[in-house]
Amino acid sequence: MPAPASTADQFRKLAASPYKLRLFMLSRLPMAYLAGLRVRSISEERAEVTIPYKYFNKNPFYSIYFASLSMAAELSTGLLCMAQTYKSDPGVSMLVVHMEGDFTKKAVGKITFTCEDGHQIKEAADQTKATGEGVTVVATSTGIDEAGDRVAEFRFTWSLKAKRKV
Repeated sequence: MPAPASTADQFRKLAASPYKLRLFMLSRLPMAYLAGLRVRSISEERAEVTIPYKYFNKNPFYSIYFASLSMAAELSTGLLCMAQTYKSDPGVSMLVVHMEGDFTKKAVGKITFTCEDGHQIKEAADQTKATGEGVTVVATSTGIDEAGDRVAEFRFTWSLKAKRKV
């Protein structure tokens, strides 16, 4: 008999479902839905999120608005955090406490943001669950255009803290 799926595996399965993810975004992240964010892939170690150049996320310079880029980058890091906090016992709250971004090229077309910090995020989540103390983890997401050129890199500092049982 196969082992039961972990809660992180359950979350990754939900996030990989385009239909369920769109419903989630429409109800909880409407701007991400309007901007056209899509989860390209998600695994234990890595998450990829795409954002297309379109009317709702353009700026006057005919490129993707920086806030839309940061939204896609945040989602790529946040998915990895959410996988570690989904239905966890004890529950874990998560919050972005700092963000930095570097822009290296005009963002046009479809941009793919990739975060490969799943292992670090899992360690931070495990630490807060074990100790009850708040933990911060820096997750980096790099945006690549269709030509393979880097257009932006974001670093998000996530605070994870186990919730007290009452």
